[in-house]
Amino acid sequence: MDKDIIVSWMEAGMIQVPNLLLQKYKQIGLDEKELALLFHIMSFIESGNGFPTPEQLAERMTINTSECSTQLRKLVQMQFLSIEEGMSEDGIHFETYSISPLWVRLADELQFEKKQSDLKHTLHEENNLYTIFEQEFGRPLSPMECENLAMWLDDDGQDPVLIKAALREAVLAGKLSFRYIDRILFNWKRNGVRTIEQARMQGIQFRQKSKQPTRSASEESSKTIPFYNWLEP
Repeated sequence: MDKDIIVSWMEAGMIQVPNLLLQKYKQIGLDEKELALLFHIMSFIESGNGFPTPEQLAERMTINTSECSTQLRKLVQMQFLSIEEGMSEDGIHFETYSISPLWVRLADELQFEKKQSDLKHTLHEENNLYTIFEQEFGRPLSPMECENLAMWLDDDGQDPVLIKAALREAVLAGKLSFRYIDRILFNWKRNGVRTIEQARMQGIQFRQKSKQPTRSASEESSKTIPFYNWLEP
């Protein structure tokens, strides 16, 4: 291959396009023509022309100048593209396109998808929570007990994982009641417990305090209380 051709390719420069943009452009409201137009604007900016004319852009595309102008206005109105003003060192005002709004829209889409995923996970955890409680209690929960669960989730903002851990702690202690579980959750919240690991450590500390020897026999004092691993399913 002619070395001059390779040199010309390198001198023409390249534009970097995030894979996420190719994956999500439809979700954020772009079609293929609008995406291609944005790519050409990026290319012009990369080559030093920050404000290409509709004529210049249309020359590279299969749309005419009028349609290109319409598409540019649409991209600005839909906040995928913005026109910014600047001033050169010799005091001359100029305009340039900015692709920053496109990245903001893409980031907003990713944030929205994460919130939707988190909400779906939370709803699954909450539904699963009622099932676990009914399994442990061996019966359907009463309306008052369902209200208590809803209060822990909605009013107190308790993590379903911590509620499960408190339930297991109550099972371990042989005190399976909503009042006892509520007491555990209250103490954890007061002590700043927010993760399953912190809850596990609180349980260990509580059991260590509770296993004081009641008789003087050395063999009695050597007995230990079984450890319940909340991390196991």
